[in-house]
Amino acid sequence: MHIVWFKRDLRIQDHEALAQATKHGPILPLYILEPELWQQPDMSYRHYIFLQDCLSDLSQAFEKLGQKLIIKVGNAVDVLEGIRKFHTIESLWSHQETWNGWTYERDKAVKRWCKSQNVPWHEPVQNGVVRRLDDRNGWAARWYHQMTLTLIDKPLNLKTTIEIPIDTLPSYAELGLRKDGSSGLQKGGRIEGLKLLNSFLYERGEGYTKEMSSPVKGFESCSRLSSYLAFGTMSIREVFQACEKRNQGIKHMSRGEKGKWSSSMRSFSGRLRWHCHFIQKLEDEPRIEFKNMHPVYDSLRAHDFNNNYFEAWKSAMTGYPMVDACMGALTATGWLNFRMRAMVMSFVSYHLWLHWRKPALHLANLFTDYEPSIHYSQVQMQSGTTGINGIRIYNPIKQGIDHDPKGLFIRYWIPELRDMDQESIHRPWQAISQMNGYSLTIVDEKIVRKSAAEKLYGLRKSNATHKETAKKLLANMVAAVLACQKQRIKRK
Repeated sequence: MHIVWFKRDLRIQDHEALAQATKHGPILPLYILEPELWQQPDMSYRHYIFLQDCLSDLSQAFEKLGQKLIIKVGNAVDVLEGIRKFHTIESLWSHQETWNGWTYERDKAVKRWCKSQNVPWHEPVQNGVVRRLDDRNGWAARWYHQMTLTLIDKPLNLKTTIEIPIDTLPSYAELGLRKDGSSGLQKGGRIEGLKLLNSFLYERGEGYTKEMSSPVKGFESCSRLSSYLAFGTMSIREVFQACEKRNQGIKHMSRGEKGKWSSSMRSFSGRLRWHCHFIQKLEDEPRIEFKNMHPVYDSLRAHDFNNNYFEAWKSAMTGYPMVDACMGALTATGWLNFRMRAMVMSFVSYHLWLHWRKPALHLANLFTDYEPSIHYSQVQMQSGTTGINGIRIYNPIKQGIDHDPKGLFIRYWIPELRDMDQESIHRPWQAISQMNGYSLTIVDEKIVRKSAAEKLYGLRKSNATHKETAKKLLANMVAAVLACQKQRIKRK
């Protein structure tokens, strides 16, 4: 038999690994629940609840095809070896995966096992990410080509040829996970994701371009598909092509009917490419999950981690309403629009001057749509440690005034401020009598923002930064030359 190993691709539609395996003979669809993975510091209760919904949908999809999804609990190599002892494994199939450091090491262990047992492991691509990429030249064109390939149909029918016991999924408590204050999490699974895709493209998404930055309107106007893409209940190609189909329909509308749809679909399509662009970053440089992109910043924020500041930020008690409202909303729902994600990370990095790693892990726990590749790139961008991106320090008061001018979002997520007058909602310390026990500010916004900017700009001007940047540029140039030479050799 041929094992199809499902990881972060929990669907049967547009699933190349599944489609290719079925051409070679009987298959065994397998999902391995790895307890050690769920003990990693970036995994949480809300991820597991979402996963269970996804596995339920996937199991039902296989049952309709006449086959069972085999769920096994344990170490991946041990599970595969346990199957091999009693059955002949012709090959192993799974999509290429770029995820966290733990799964990277696990895949290396599986590769060693496959080699030792002479089991071919086939890993087709499921998105626009390129493994062992020499340079980025032509990457966008390759991504677009991948997105426009014909969607792969699900298998018509499958038959169970081998009976293998299915393990019971452990409870969240058995995995050492704790309930985390969530109250409005998205339901997982492909069915729910397809409903959201349809409602976004045809009902909710018209104001996407302008409203995606607003925490008030973003919950409704954003696609909310990120969790379903993170768990692979739908492919990025499916979503891209659905967007393209919608675009074609919009072109045939009258001017009055089009409204803001054309702009919104362009914006959304661009962010689908952006999604894979950041996954490519971690594929190329997996160390950025743990280390600064630019080593010159290794001494920055290296000492005196202020745990009191960290706890205040986590608990939505910084005294800055927009920061605290965002952290409250994220804790409850598992989601936050992109602008506000950037703002809360900027605040903890610059205003509280905390190293990005611990805040990044906390946010990873809270984001139901946690995608390591996007997450760590963005965390470092908002912390000023990439060495290439502009330094952007968000003023949380201004962000509140700009994106929640009436304080609707703040009043909803900070009960103490529901009766605060309009004039003081973004600066409640100006009306202490109306604060109802809400926290006073833990830092002076203007002073700490200025201090952070001076430190970062000062470091950027240092000789060390220039030397390191020059080394990086030289390395990129050498890589580009070598890539060109390889291409010439191939052509000859």
